[in-house]
Amino acid sequence: MKLCVIGPTYPYRGGISHYTTFLVQHLRNAGHWAQLYSYIRQYPRWLFPGRTDQDPSAEPLKVECKYILDPINPATWLQVARQVRADAPDALILQWWVPYWAPSLAVISRWIRRNTAIRVVFIVHNVLPHEGGGALDHRLAKIALGQGDVFIVHSDQEAQQLKALLPHAVVFKAHFPTYAGLAHQSDSGAATRLRRELKLPDSQPVVLFFGFVRPYKGLDYLVRALPLVRKKLPVHLVVVGEFWVPPEAYHRLACDLGVENAITFVNRYIPNEELGLYFDLADVVVLPYVSATQSAAIPLAFGFGKPVITTRVGGLHEVVEDGVTGLIVPPQDEQALADAIIYFYTQGLGPHLAANVRCRQAEGRFGWDALIRLIEQAVQSMSSTS
Repeated sequence: MKLCVIGPTYPYRGGISHYTTFLVQHLRNAGHWAQLYSYIRQYPRWLFPGRTDQDPSAEPLKVECKYILDPINPATWLQVARQVRADAPDALILQWWVPYWAPSLAVISRWIRRNTAIRVVFIVHNVLPHEGGGALDHRLAKIALGQGDVFIVHSDQEAQQLKALLPHAVVFKAHFPTYAGLAHQSDSGAATRLRRELKLPDSQPVVLFFGFVRPYKGLDYLVRALPLVRKKLPVHLVVVGEFWVPPEAYHRLACDLGVENAITFVNRYIPNEELGLYFDLADVVVLPYVSATQSAAIPLAFGFGKPVITTRVGGLHEVVEDGVTGLIVPPQDEQALADAIIYFYTQGLGPHLAANVRCRQAEGRFGWDALIRLIEQAVQSMSSTS
């Protein structure tokens, strides 16, 4: 097939950028012609909550693409649309995750549908923002996604939310694919050196919270669970990721609970070549989300062979199998979270769950090949109904 893809890639950082890059790589590896159109910029600086949207990795994940699109310059929207028309692909694949992209993607996809026979596929990571969408967010999402011919989601909840927004949408679901391709091999002493650099006690078990820190991720519940865990086990929590909220609140909470010396905060974006060091430190990754549809941190953890303790929200329990590749607890319940962490250690679940994670990876359950086959099926289904 011939396919055009629109989405972020290097030099932009983060899960969606990695996703787009892996997607194009695997489409090409599967024998498809795939042209990626990416951004000359993503956000005006005043709109971006992080320090920068640029990937600092010395070994970045990269793929050949054309940098044309500017989401606040309509002239580039038409330029991209015309280039897609000239490419004459079987389908145009667009990444969707927040309503900020609605004007540019709506105009491009609408122009394509009006002026060509090219079908439009949206890969929908989040129908609406994590923190909940208002009336404007709903309207923008409906306008943009309303231009799609077919949709691919990664959770049942996302499929239901999309159907609520667009009742006649044709929706396909695939597992969120693994980020194992980011797993860099590190020497056997690297984790020990990082432990010393972070001044972690040599003998203490480590749980890892990983990813941008935002309210919906529930880090405060994990901090509240920590003193309950430490009544029975000397667990140390390592929080790794750039804070998109003031970090002082979490530091104060840790001090108020008397666990400030049992938490290490690494408040920065971690480049690709350092990811393995932090995951090697940990026995288990804990993601106590308050709300979510999915999480790129889970396939990242699985890619490094780590089990995950997370909450029964959105589609997280569709990815983490309770008692098989991790543990599932109710959201916003620090006691249940503490009990799960204690159970993980006292029952010696680490090796068993990690072996299951590796087995699932080997089976290809979270492989990119499954997503590529689904895209092929989706595009073929549109061709058969044309």
